[in-house]
Amino acid sequence: MDMMMTGLAIGFGLLAVLLGLILRKLIWQIRDLERQISFLEEKQSNGDVVCDIRFGGIGGLTDTLNRVFEQQKSRRQQWIRNENRIAQTYTNLSHDIRTPLTSLDGYFQLLTQTDDQEAQQRYLRIIQERIHALRDILEELFMFTRLESRTYEMKLEKCDFNAILKETLFSYYEEWENSGIEPEFDIPEGKMLVQGNEPAIRRILQNIIKNVLDHGGRSVGISLSAMEGQVCVTVQNRVAHPEEIDVSRIFERFYKADPARSRTSTGLGMAIARELTEYMNGSISASLEENIFQLKLQIPMV
Repeated sequence: MDMMMTGLAIGFGLLAVLLGLILRKLIWQIRDLERQISFLEEKQSNGDVVCDIRFGGIGGLTDTLNRVFEQQKSRRQQWIRNENRIAQTYTNLSHDIRTPLTSLDGYFQLLTQTDDQEAQQRYLRIIQERIHALRDILEELFMFTRLESRTYEMKLEKCDFNAILKETLFSYYEEWENSGIEPEFDIPEGKMLVQGNEPAIRRILQNIIKNVLDHGGRSVGISLSAMEGQVCVTVQNRVAHPEEIDVSRIFERFYKADPARSRTSTGLGMAIARELTEYMNGSISASLEENIFQLKLQIPMV
């Protein structure tokens, strides 16, 4: 009996020592995790916390902490991207608005310094063009801001896409002529009804045409067809400088293939076209093969 009691006492003693060691190890590990967390927070590090033991809930706690840190890292990276985007936006906006304003100031000075009526008329025409360009820039900025903030409301209804396309194309007759472009049209007769928004469709087509004019090509083909429940507009343009075009960035905000040639553009036209197309559950894509630049617009039919 005495031996049994002695054995139990020794066993309990060993168990107490073992539990003490485990408790000491747990306390040390918790303090080590605390030190790691403080270091990561102080240094804004993207590292993970690590543990030497995983029993007693320490392993699960470590995994949870790493998930939280990963979420914080993603939010921090997104915040940095947003800050950089806002800074770039301000830079682009100031440049795009300053260019026509500077031009206006210069022509106003020329206008006041000459008595030649022919020169005055020419300066007035240029001033009027610059005012229109500035108005278009501000309108694009306003539209893009509404689309980005999701405050743009669009009512979808039945629209005759064919009629809208023809009206828009022919409204650019003078621009085609002044640019030396004789576009080839392949547009069938008859209605093609889509579930869309007429002003939005017209705006998308206008931005596509402006993009074609900006690229400086002389051979343009525009076709319209119906396929798999969608209307499909394909615009092909034989561009003069294909090496300047980065197809992967065509629908990126503020992207300009040639800033010098697009000096009156914000670079928002194709970004707006994509946003409006997505509002109507459609799609728009771009491709470039050798010197043939192609835009394809698809919108669901009724």
